[in-house]
Amino acid sequence: MYRIIKREEMAEGTIVLNEIEAPQIAKKAKPGQFVILIANENGERIPLTMADVDKEKGTITIIYMIVGKSTELFASLKVGEGYAHIVGPLGSPTHIENFGTVVCVGGGTGTAVLHPIARGMKEAGNEVISIVGSRTKDYLILEDKMSKISNELHICTDDGTKGRHGFVTDELREILESKKVDLVVAIGPVPMMKFVSLLTKEYSVPTMVSLNPIMVDGTGMCGGCRVTVGGEIKFACVDGPEFDGHQVDFDNLMQRLTAYKHEEEHSKECMLNKKV
Repeated sequence: MYRIIKREEMAEGTIVLNEIEAPQIAKKAKPGQFVILIANENGERIPLTMADVDKEKGTITIIYMIVGKSTELFASLKVGEGYAHIVGPLGSPTHIENFGTVVCVGGGTGTAVLHPIARGMKEAGNEVISIVGSRTKDYLILEDKMSKISNELHICTDDGTKGRHGFVTDELREILESKKVDLVVAIGPVPMMKFVSLLTKEYSVPTMVSLNPIMVDGTGMCGGCRVTVGGEIKFACVDGPEFDGHQVDFDNLMQRLTAYKHEEEHSKECMLNKKV
């Protein structure tokens, strides 16, 4: 069992942080990598990118939003309880070096994934400008931590309850217009990453995104996490999860993310109409 030593509720209880004892994983984990967790023997395999790692304590931290049965099961676990299985670290770590000026853009729970990458970029000597966005101020996470590792922190909310009233792309465009940017890292909802990538392409700024396709085994064998990058098929679990945002087919990714949802809705329709 992988014991939970800290549990914190964020965003009015809809987002949960777990710090988990996993010394072997923590020893090898690097920014950008993920783990697959199973709550109990009957649980579903859920991939989550690590929001933090403490090698001395031997812990990893995950942050997730409660959106369905499996994450509800995760959220029911208390301090002292734990996950039945955790596999990792998986995926390729983020390539970190001194690029110059790096703009890190996070949306929603994507900010949790962005945090260790932004910190790594700062430690490598980069000027780090962070933009964090959410629907409303109540859904902002890790604001204090992002502030500490950033030269500048910009907040955006869709409803204007905190920071800029608008999208992260509005803030990003102003930064791109005002100074030379050497790299943009964008992590969050797929539409956000798509429009960030379209914007940065206008300015010829290299852009890295972290993708979240449907995933089963995490080793490249099932093929469920395939994405199209530069016209070629890649597996996010082994080739990623990070890719060149200018090369990603985001429309194809969004179609694949909704595939099972459409099947579920169709099944419900059939049941209601007594066709099954």
